[in-house]
Amino acid sequence: MAHTMTYLLYLFGFLPSIIWLFFYLRKDAHPESNRMILKIFFFGMLAAFFAIFLEKGFQLITSHPFLVIFFGGAFIEEYLKYLVVKFGVFKNSEMDEPPDLVLYMIISALGFASLENILVLSNYHPILTPTKALEVMGWRFVSATFLHALCSGTLGYFLALSFFHTHQRKKLFLIGLGIVVTLHGLYNWSIMRIEGLNKFILPLLILIILALFVSFSFEKLKRLKSICLFH
Repeated sequence: MAHTMTYLLYLFGFLPSIIWLFFYLRKDAHPESNRMILKIFFFGMLAAFFAIFLEKGFQLITSHPFLVIFFGGAFIEEYLKYLVVKFGVFKNSEMDEPPDLVLYMIISALGFASLENILVLSNYHPILTPTKALEVMGWRFVSATFLHALCSGTLGYFLALSFFHTHQRKKLFLIGLGIVVTLHGLYNWSIMRIEGLNKFILPLLILIILALFVSFSFEKLKRLKSICLFH
C-alpha cells in the first residue's frame, strides 16, 4: 500500500508540465489535435530518458565543469527536444501555421521536464509525502520546467523563421540553438556553481528575458502569413 501511494505521488511530477501546457495551448488560435499533442509530449519524455544515458556517458569522457554543464547537459537536452519535433512534426500536415513550431517545441520540452520531475521526486523515496511533492513541484514549476519550455519555445521561433528565409535556414537554426544552449547552461551554472543569494539572480533574469521573448515570438509569428510550411 505504501509503495502504491509513493507511485501515485510521482504523478505530481506531471503537474508543472500540465499547467504550462494548458497555458500555452490557449495561445493557439487553431488548436492542434490531441493525438499530436500527446504524441510529442510522450516523445519528449522519451527524449529525457535518452538524455540520462548521454549525459552519464559524457561525464565518463570529461569531468570539466564547463563542458559537463554546457555540452554534457544543456546542449544534449536542447538538441534532443528539437529532434522530437524534427522527426515527429516537420513532415506532418497539422503543422500549418508559423506559431505551431514554437508550440510543438514547448510541448516536447514539457514532456521532457515531466520525466525529469518524476525522477526528482523519486530521490525523496521513501519519505515522499503529498506536502513535499507539492513543495518540490511548486519550485520546479517556476524554475526548471519553465526553463525547458522557454528555451525550446525560443528555438522554435528561430525554426519558424528559417522556413521563411530558406537561404538562411541552417544559420538561423544554429543561432537559435546557440542562444538557448548558452542561456540554459548559464542557468545551470548559476544554481550549481554560485553560492548565496547571487545564485538566484542570473536564473531569474534568464527566465524573465526568455518569457518576454517567447511571448513576443508568438505575437510576431501570428502576424506572418499562415501557410503550410511543407506543402
